[in-house]
Amino acid sequence: MIELKNASQLDRMRNAGRIVGETLALMRELAKPGITTLELDRKAEEYIRAQGAVPAFKGYNGFPATLCTSVNEQVVHGIPSLRCLESGDIISIDCGAVIDEYFGDAAVTLAIGEVNEDLQKLLRVTEESLMLGIAQAKLGNRLYDVSHAVQTHVEANGLFVVRDYVGHGIGRAMHEDPQIPNFGKPGRGPRLEVGMALAIEPMVNMGTYEVQTLKDHWTVVTKDNRPSAHFEHTVAITENGPEILTRC
Repeated sequence: MIELKNASQLDRMRNAGRIVGETLALMRELAKPGITTLELDRKAEEYIRAQGAVPAFKGYNGFPATLCTSVNEQVVHGIPSLRCLESGDIISIDCGAVIDEYFGDAAVTLAIGEVNEDLQKLLRVTEESLMLGIAQAKLGNRLYDVSHAVQTHVEANGLFVVRDYVGHGIGRAMHEDPQIPNFGKPGRGPRLEVGMALAIEPMVNMGTYEVQTLKDHWTVVTKDNRPSAHFEHTVAITENGPEILTRC
């Protein structure tokens, strides 16, 4: 069942989204060669708690950290560690926060130092696909119009959308209905209504779309060990079009 948010609830989600967006902006400043993903995680938790919020991921189904930090071939759900980032890496940083009972969720993939042209294209196309998907998240469209916009742009650029993981509704729970695939035929799925809140999150691989989970039961990697990128925003459906709640 899809829960529609009223104005008061959306205000709470804007606050949660602001904190997530600001945390990711801080990560963008800190994610340089030589820093560990564990240090990024510590700084993110400090910032979120200083805003009066709680890290949404920490303890969720047993996840041990504030951030998901997924490097290079890691797609999603990477666990922060003592791994030092190196020039030429890319890192997906996924962040969630909860305040006043409502959640925000967003992700960004960052280039560390100098990265090659193929990685630059992967990041650019993935972020573009997110924004094209968001542009379709408007009153009267159907859910898979969002999905189709993502898939079309990604595949037109010779890349591949992950099929096993999808976006989701969000609100008083981090994962709510509906599920939001990054592929599908337009004109299908629920009609988008004012008050829907969606976490739209393309995950895009340079090689095959196939993925697998490592023995830690969390970290998802590409089956061919080629790089992957991930961008996400929490978006509200309004009468005036899609509103990005996690923008900073």
